[in-house]
Amino acid sequence: MFEDPLLPARFQFALTAAVHYMFVAFTLGLAPYILFGQFRATLRRDGPRMRAVRFWGGLYIINYAMGILSGIVMELQLSLNWSGLHEMYGYAFGAPLAIEAMGAFFVESTFLGLWIFGWDRMGKWAHWCCFLVVTTTAYASAYWVLVSNGFLKHPTGISIEDGEAVIDDVGAMAANPSALLAFTHVTFSALLLGGAVIAAASAYHLRRGCDPDGMYQRGVRHGTALLLIAVLPTVISGGLQFIMYGQDPPSSGTTYSAEQIAAIEEGYGELSTAHALGISGDMVMMLSWALMLLVGMLSAGVWAFRGLGRWRWHLRLLAFVPVLPYAASVGGWVFRETERQPWTVRHHLTTADAVTDMSPLMATVSFSLFTSAFAVLGTVTAWLLVRFARLGPNAGPLAPPRVFDQDDEDGRTPVLRL
Repeated sequence: MFEDPLLPARFQFALTAAVHYMFVAFTLGLAPYILFGQFRATLRRDGPRMRAVRFWGGLYIINYAMGILSGIVMELQLSLNWSGLHEMYGYAFGAPLAIEAMGAFFVESTFLGLWIFGWDRMGKWAHWCCFLVVTTTAYASAYWVLVSNGFLKHPTGISIEDGEAVIDDVGAMAANPSALLAFTHVTFSALLLGGAVIAAASAYHLRRGCDPDGMYQRGVRHGTALLLIAVLPTVISGGLQFIMYGQDPPSSGTTYSAEQIAAIEEGYGELSTAHALGISGDMVMMLSWALMLLVGMLSAGVWAFRGLGRWRWHLRLLAFVPVLPYAASVGGWVFRETERQPWTVRHHLTTADAVTDMSPLMATVSFSLFTSAFAVLGTVTAWLLVRFARLGPNAGPLAPPRVFDQDDEDGRTPVLRL
């Protein structure tokens, strides 16, 4: 049993944020690929390419569904464990999250439902426009989440009235440099992850000699291209965020004096658990990006020698590439969140003051329940994604309906109609 509720609350937040972001990153990375794939298939009336859209779309909706569940659980633990944050900064911190929730639950989910159930029930361009809305709102939701998170790191656009934070400059909050830099970094890193997963799934089927309509040859090329395009911008946009580290936010000193801030940060100590975790997350992130750069250069060479999709040793390598962007994403979030310690809202609210006042027993039970829930969500999602990725385009959630050839003796020969 934990003696101090602060430690399990922080570990619980780290766990839920890391697992939830793994779903979010794959959603953001795969959505543009499906969108442009369907656009091209619709424009050319290309049935084989539309089958590929159905295959990747099936993986998308599995990941999206689990992402919604993990997001609900994450917001629940955020409300239960961090009441101190909501008492003073709930309005400023929660307003961007409210916008994100309305977009994700009302707009994005509605149009995704239309897209899922609208195959062959609406015009092809109207159907494509549904996923255009889904992709746009997905990135808009990510932006508003990062506005909220950026406020914690670089509080701006607020004033303190009667002990509560009030938004007095919406533009300053929305254009928070911490949020803008993070959004750029998340966009490119998500595309990198999406490309890695596309290349890995395609490589698996090519190694087995299964490539209906050439969809996996295209998948290896497109996934590798995304990896090559996104890897350098991801590293650069991540490095630009270091410029803000150590900078005081514009509203520093409105809650604590400069002397109090210095004393709190000095008392935090260089050898704290959070500091050690931050260094570990930074090392994981840097090592993963370095390895992805090497894989990218190697893949570019293989492509130049026309071995892409043909050389089995390279296909085996691609199958393990998604581990790197996933590890880098989690390590980067750990570093981002621990870097601002000991503050929940930098120079305004300490983490110790933000945590809910609960008994050690309550903290232990909460940690155990949420850890179990996310372990189940993560395991089930990984199993489903791997299972349907291996089954191929004829057995996924969006696979074309099967009919039976009446000329066959037993009437059980499956025939696919697009």
